[in-house]
Amino acid sequence: MDRTKQYGHFSEKGETFFITEPETPRHWYNYMYNDEYITFTSQVGYGEGVAQDDMGRRVLLLSNRNLFVCEDGKYFSICALPMHSGYTDYLCAHKNGSTVISQQKNGIKSALRIFVPCEGMHEVWSVTLENVSDKERHLSLVSYAKTEVDGTYRPQGYNTCIGGGDEDKNAVWGRFYTEFYPDPDLPRNREMFAFMASSDKISGFDSRRNAFIGPYGDEQHPAALEKGLKCRNTDCNSEKLCLVLQNDVTLLPGEKKTVQITVGVAYDRGEIRALSAEETEKEFARMEAKYAERLRGVEIKTPWGDYDKLINGWMKYAADMGSRWARVRHNGYRDLTSDTECLACVNPRLAWERLKRILTYQYDNGYAPRTIIDGAVRDRKFADNTVWMTFAADTIIKELGDINLLNEEVAFNNGSVASVYEHLRRSVDFLWNFTGLYGLVRIWGGDWNDCVNYAGLEGKGVSVWLTLAWYRANAAFGRIAKAMGRDDDAKTAAERGEIMRERIDKYGWDGEYYIYARTDDDIVMGSKDCEEGKIFLISQLWAVLSGAAKDGKDRIAMESADRLLETKLGTRLAYPAYSHQYSYIGSMAEKAPGVQDNGGIYLHPSAWKLAADSMLHRPDKVEEGLKKILVSNTEYETKCGEPYALYNSYFAPETGYRYATPGQSWRTAASSWLLKSTVEYIFGLHPELEGLRIEPCLPLSWKECSIKKIFRGCEYDIKFICSGKSDKVSRIELDGREIRPEGNIIAPKGEKMNLTVYIG
Repeated sequence: MDRTKQYGHFSEKGETFFITEPETPRHWYNYMYNDEYITFTSQVGYGEGVAQDDMGRRVLLLSNRNLFVCEDGKYFSICALPMHSGYTDYLCAHKNGSTVISQQKNGIKSALRIFVPCEGMHEVWSVTLENVSDKERHLSLVSYAKTEVDGTYRPQGYNTCIGGGDEDKNAVWGRFYTEFYPDPDLPRNREMFAFMASSDKISGFDSRRNAFIGPYGDEQHPAALEKGLKCRNTDCNSEKLCLVLQNDVTLLPGEKKTVQITVGVAYDRGEIRALSAEETEKEFARMEAKYAERLRGVEIKTPWGDYDKLINGWMKYAADMGSRWARVRHNGYRDLTSDTECLACVNPRLAWERLKRILTYQYDNGYAPRTIIDGAVRDRKFADNTVWMTFAADTIIKELGDINLLNEEVAFNNGSVASVYEHLRRSVDFLWNFTGLYGLVRIWGGDWNDCVNYAGLEGKGVSVWLTLAWYRANAAFGRIAKAMGRDDDAKTAAERGEIMRERIDKYGWDGEYYIYARTDDDIVMGSKDCEEGKIFLISQLWAVLSGAAKDGKDRIAMESADRLLETKLGTRLAYPAYSHQYSYIGSMAEKAPGVQDNGGIYLHPSAWKLAADSMLHRPDKVEEGLKKILVSNTEYETKCGEPYALYNSYFAPETGYRYATPGQSWRTAASSWLLKSTVEYIFGLHPELEGLRIEPCLPLSWKECSIKKIFRGCEYDIKFICSGKSDKVSRIELDGREIRPEGNIIAPKGEKMNLTVYIG
C-alpha cells in the first residue's frame, strides 16, 4: 500500500472533500442523518441506511446500493464499479449532509447525489444522466438497494417478508413486522414497509433478491442484467427482499435528465411515494441550511489549513451525529453522553436537549446502562456509564449560563420522574457506594476500556481510572450544588472527594505513575512491576483532567507516559501489549499486539491527552500530539485513511503490514473530543457561569491564529498574537484597549466582541 499517494483534496474552505480516484486504500465514507434516519456511503456508493426510534429500536433498511445504466445489451454502474472499467472524469464530493458521485462512460455523463432530508425515515438519490454523444440514446436506469429489514441473510433460513411492485406509485415495496415505535392501541408487532419509489414512470421492478441478483450473481453483476438487461417484475414471498426499479430514459444529443429515487420505510402502503424534483431541491436546501445554522458556533484559523478544515466542518458534524446516533449500530450510553458534552462548545442548546433524552435511559438508582438498542436496555455490567452525564451537564450549563435548567424534570427508564439535578446526584451517589477493594470504584465488567471485561466480575476488582473519573464528576457536582444553593450536597461532595483522593494516592500510585486497575484477586494491572501491560495511558491523563493528583504526581505521571507510550505514530493506550490471554483481563488480550486496546494508538485518549497537556501548559506536547493525530500531517509518520475524518485507532508498529492503517472511522469519540480539546483547551475558551475564561496552550510555532465562538448569543472574535516563547497570556485587548479581567474571565457583552490576546 502506498501511504503517500494522494486520492483527493479539500475544497478551498474545506466544506467538501473531493475524491479523485475511486480505488482508495479502503472505502472512504460519508454519513448523512436526521433524528430518525442515518445512512452512509463510500466513494463508490457502498453503505448502509438505518431508521431509529427514540428507544433505539432500529431497522436496517439499506445494506448496500448500486445503480446501473443499460443500453444495447450492455450495462455499467454509475458508482464507478467495477474499478477501472472504462469510465472517465470520476469525482466523488463528500460534504456535511450529502455526497455526489460523478463519472463519464460510453458518451453518458452521470451524477448520483445522496442526502437525507431534515425529517423522515428515508434517503433520496438524485440521478442525473447527460448525453454527451452525437446520437440519440435509449437508456434504462436500474436502481438497486439491498435490504435486511427481515433480518440478516442465512442460507436455507426462513424469511418472513413479502414484497411486490406498485406501478401506480412507481414503487417497489416489502412488508415486514416490527416493534418499531410501539403504540399501546396497536398490536405488539406493527406492520411496516420498506420501499423504493421513483419520481418518473417506471418500466419494471424487482422485489426478490434471488431473481435480480441470482443465486450465483453479485451486486456488480446482477443476473437480471447479465441475462436480459431489465427487471423481471418479481414479487417476493418468504425469500430475501431487494428493492429495484427501472426507469427508461431517452436523451437527445446534449440533453440531460434527472430522476429522483426515494428509499425509505413507511407504516402504511399509502405513505409510499417519491419526492418530486421540486420537493427534492427544497428538502436539499433545508438540509444544507440546517447544518449551516446548527454548526456555526465555532470557527478557527491557524497556520495549519487542513486542521482548520477538519475542525470548522467535519468534527462539528461528527459530534452532532454522535450525540444522536452514538456509534450508529448501537446507542452506547457513554458514547451518546460524551459526544453531547463535546457538542456543547458549538451548540449548547441542542446538546441540552440531547442530554435530557439520554437521561431517560438512566435507572432511578443512579446507574446508567451500557447500551440501548432495539428498545431494550442492555447493561453488560459496565461500570463507567454513570460517570459521564455529570461532565456533560456541567459543561452545557456553563455554556448556557443558566443553572436553573437543572430543575427541569426528566423521566428515568422506569417512568418515574425527577429533576436533572437529581439525576446527577444519584449518579454520583451510585458510584460512591459502588466500591470494591480499598474503597476504590469497582471495574465490574469493564470501564471505558470495554475490553478489560474479566477483571471485576466478582465485584471486588476496582478501576483506578474510573475512580479518578468519579473524582472529576463529584467535583463538578459539588460546584453545581453550591451554585444552586444546595449547601449540604456541596459539603458532602467535598468530604467524599477528599476521602477518595487519599485512597487514589495510597492505592493507585506505583511510584512512577498511576496504575490502571486491581482485579478481583488484587492482581495489579498497569504497574512498573507487571511484565506486560506495565502502563495504561488513561490513568495518567485523568490524573490531570480530574485534578485528583497530589504533590505534582500528575506531571510525573505524564512524563512517564511520554517515556513509555510515545511512538512516531502517536501515543499507545497501553504498553507492552499483551501477548496472550490472561484469566483476569478479557477481550483486550484476545486482540493481536498493537491492535486497538491492546497497545494500539487509540485516538480518543490521544484527544484527551491534548487537553491534559494543555492543562499542564506543555505546548510542545500539544503541537506534537496534534501533528500525530491528523491524517494529513506526515511530519512524524505517514498514515492512510479519510483525511476529513478521525479514527478510533491507528495500528501500532508490531502489526506488520497493518502499521499506520486506521481502525474505525467516524464512529468514535475521538472526533468530538478533538473538537472539545481544540476549542476548550488548546485555544483555552473555558465556559464558566461568570463568562468565558481564556487560558490557551497554543503550539509555539503558531505566531498568529484566531477563533470565533458564539457564547450566549455574543460572537467572540479572538485573535492570538504569540511570541513563540511561552503559552501564558500576557495581555488582553478589547476593541484595541487593554483590559484586565479577573481570572481572564470575560462576560459576553452585546452581539460581538473583538478581542486580541497576546501570548508570552
